[in-house]
Amino acid sequence: QVQLVESGGGLVQAGGSLRLSCATSGGTFTRYAVAWFRQAPGKEREFLAAINWSGVSRYYADSVKGRFTISRDNAKKTAYLLMDSLRPEDTAVYYCAARSKALIATMLGIPDEYDFWGQGTQVTVSS
Repeated sequence: QVQLVESGGGLVQAGGSLRLSCATSGGTFTRYAVAWFRQAPGKEREFLAAINWSGVSRYYADSVKGRFTISRDNAKKTAYLLMDSLRPEDTAVYYCAARSKALIATMLGIPDEYDFWGQGTQVTVSS
């Protein structure tokens, strides 16, 4: 069983940056791929980025490609999402998720394909 805790959210002006962290405990971090999703009010949970256990393979949604960067530090058992050039439409609750099986391109955006979730952290981008 893996516990995930997100942090780093907050209020930022458009054009600014934030780095979210996803700290894990209770499991072997290198057994899991990690992904970031977000959910805005009234909208479905949206896939943003994923990274495999070693950090070699990374995947991004088109909506954030070039602005967001996913990474992980296996020694710290933590994954990160660096968000640059933030826009008001990036306002949402951001979640990290862990998956014990290998990442497959066709399943990246399916929340049910992930085994564990954090509680989320709010990101608000003002115009």
